Amino acid sequence: MSSSPPTIIVVHAKEKRRKCSVNPLRGKQSFRFLKYPLTDPEPLDYYVRLGFGGPILSEADQDLGLLVLDATWRLVDGMERMFEDVPVRSLPAWKTAYPRLSKMHENPQAGLATIEAIFVAFRLLGRDTQHLLDDYPWADEFLRLNREWL
Repeated sequence: MSSSPPTIIVVHAKEKRRKCSVNPLRGKQSFRFLKYPLTDPEPLDYYVRLGFGGPILSEADQDLGLLVLDATWRLVDGMERMFEDVPVRSLPAWKTAYPRLSKMHENPQAGLATIEAIFVAFRLLGRDTQHLLDDYPWADEFLRLNREWL
């Protein structure tokens, strides 16, 4: 396994911390958290952004850092504009276990919780996933729903 830049998770200021699936990753060495909107954007030359519409993330990306945007689906659209220069990589069609109850906005069919997306990305890149889902309440269901990929 090669050394790669830290995974950068940009969290929207309106994201509810108690509902944020990636909070347990705060303080871990291989993750950096930034608050959106960024006041001083940094260069992301060696990063790819998880999103929709790009090629599937693959081993060819293993030396690159991951940029992950964390917000509700309706807020992430605005965030993407700030990072449009970062190449997009998609994920295969894993199923989410995160219970979504929005009555006002439709969620993408292939949408995963942020921690689920990071788990899938790390598997594709050959990175350690051993403790990623430890604090995720729906981890067992997520793994059960996606056992075909494991």
